Amino acid sequence: MKYTLTVDLGTRSYPIYIGENLLANADFLIPHIAGKQVMIVSNTTVAPLYLQQVKALLGDFQVAETILPDGEEYKTLDILNQIYTQLLTQRFDRSCTLIALGGGVVGDMTGFAAATYQRGVNFIQIPTTLLSQVDSSVGGKTGVNHALGKNMMGAFYQPQAVIADTQTLNTLDDRQLSAGLAEVIKYGLINDLDFFAWLENNMSALLARDADILAYAIHRSCQDKAQVVAQDEREGGIRALLNLGHTFGHAIETGMGYGKWLHGEAVGAGMCLAAQLSYQLELMSENEVKRTIHLIQQAKLPIQAPKEMTTLDFLNLMAVDKKVVDQRMRFILMKGIGKAFISAEVTQEQLNTLFSIH
Repeated sequence: MKYTLTVDLGTRSYPIYIGENLLANADFLIPHIAGKQVMIVSNTTVAPLYLQQVKALLGDFQVAETILPDGEEYKTLDILNQIYTQLLTQRFDRSCTLIALGGGVVGDMTGFAAATYQRGVNFIQIPTTLLSQVDSSVGGKTGVNHALGKNMMGAFYQPQAVIADTQTLNTLDDRQLSAGLAEVIKYGLINDLDFFAWLENNMSALLARDADILAYAIHRSCQDKAQVVAQDEREGGIRALLNLGHTFGHAIETGMGYGKWLHGEAVGAGMCLAAQLSYQLELMSENEVKRTIHLIQQAKLPIQAPKEMTTLDFLNLMAVDKKVVDQRMRFILMKGIGKAFISAEVTQEQLNTLFSIH
């Protein structure tokens, strides 16, 4: 099963290709390369698996590579500098193309390097994890972390294309697969009740890596995200809905130390917290909360915040989240499954109550 869809952003529009064995066909990649110089950025886990396969498609280009250490804890300005150093050492000019070959960390860092190298060069996303195929490779968010907060330095910068080869998911470990499913579930919770129900019926097939079921889930997720990004590219309004579970989740990632909890694991627990807060505020029914938590649990994701973190830890970390506006925290809550909305009305007392039950 193969799908193609477009992120509609006028002159910055680009295709997303989804399906098996796309990396065996140069036709998905070559038309989107600008110039003759290509820098492939990957990491120590993905490069041994797929670097040579991608390089084989690039016979007539000047190809160089930068291999980064693998892990969220390496998503820093210091590690980002390795990409700039390699570009300058190889004398890459502003007509070059960067290719991000890896998961969300590689994609975010390569995109940020592309946005800032010589004030902007082209780049292509080849996401190799489920999380990056359904979320981080689409929409143009790029950046790196700071010790005090996640993705605090970055840019909105769109790729030329996204090539999501579902074959790469066969080498993904079970924990990473589950982490990706958190972002898939998120789309159902935000504005796609039918998709949520489909996930309830197909979670076991997703965990079993059924190729057609995975391709459909990736396509539906990208479709939902592309519709939101097309309306609000730079997150001035409804794009913030895509952060369901992320205010809590980013606090968990930062508070526990980058890499201890995978991003999707933190988001899974964060969506449970968002559902419980929505119930506490009498916005969501008890049955809908139970369905939400059950599906997240079915995906083999955490459903509770880490016991090591206190209410004060969460409040301090959420206070420096990017979603804070005029010193007011914004939360993505739900008036039911598929009915997410943005709220700046949550009080500290309500948060204290929420965390007291964990």
